[in-house]
Amino acid sequence: MIAALEVGFTWRAPVAVLLLLPVLAALAIRWRRRPFVAMSCALGAAGDGPGLPTTWRSRLACLPLLLEGAALAAFVAAIARPVQVEVEPPARLGRDVLLCFDRSSSMAATDLDPARTRLDVARALASEFLAGRRDDRLGLVTFARFADLVCPPTADRTAVVELLEQVRLVDADGPEDATAIGAAVGMAASLLQRSEASGKVLVLLTDGEENVAAFGAPDQIAPLHAGQWCRDHDVRVHTIALGRGAPAADGSWRPLDTTAVQQLAKITGGRFFAAADSAALRGVYQEIDRLEVTRFAEPGVRVREWFALPTLVGLALLGAAFLLRPLAAGGAA
Repeated sequence: MIAALEVGFTWRAPVAVLLLLPVLAALAIRWRRRPFVAMSCALGAAGDGPGLPTTWRSRLACLPLLLEGAALAAFVAAIARPVQVEVEPPARLGRDVLLCFDRSSSMAATDLDPARTRLDVARALASEFLAGRRDDRLGLVTFARFADLVCPPTADRTAVVELLEQVRLVDADGPEDATAIGAAVGMAASLLQRSEASGKVLVLLTDGEENVAAFGAPDQIAPLHAGQWCRDHDVRVHTIALGRGAPAADGSWRPLDTTAVQQLAKITGGRFFAAADSAALRGVYQEIDRLEVTRFAEPGVRVREWFALPTLVGLALLGAAFLLRPLAAGGAA
């Protein structure tokens, strides 16, 4: 499309320039019918001659006719539709990226980094990931037993990172200490389904297994059902299983059953990742960043019409010719 257009100044209807021929013919006829005007114009070009009129009125006698001719030429230029064609650079098509962040008490474990809890490590690396998504709108949902909308998708990356830094764990063995993965994904999907972004992405980070909807409560949603909802609304889900597992009484780690989050990612076209330490988690975010590369729109073309300018010039010249006609008539008398 762009290659077929001439970039720069051009004419949409160049054949209209042929209209100048009848314009010039009409001017020539009028010129021949007014010999005094023709003589005055010749004097203006060649200088004074003996016995010929040299007053300023006589010198202006041909000016209205010339202005009328210039006005008609300007109107012909307007009919030819002068345009300026410019190439618009491709626009970035950002995504809506929503982070679902687990804040159950198990995130207090220190298996990712002996000096920091899972929560601290996950927050720091998630902040790096979000800060790097410069062309996206970002949002945050946290969950334990209940899902909470912390920030809907916004272009204010700094605000989202600051809100993420304020996320705190629920009390261990308290009424909120559970893992409702399906509810969190369902809330995120309900937000993203109304988005008109070029892509809708959900990144779920959890160190546990669904243990709220597993009991079959009618008001709860299982991870797989939430995934089906995401799939139906074009929301891609990447899931991250964090840590070495659940701590056992003897100090060992019980591996997590990641079947639900693997199915959740697969059904939506996303990827499942396991991150047993901080280095692995950083690599996961880098991989997601590569998977969700910002797309660009096709370069466009901007066409600016300039027909108004020669039209206004023609009207101005025609008005000037009308005002000078009485003076020219006096000079020709």
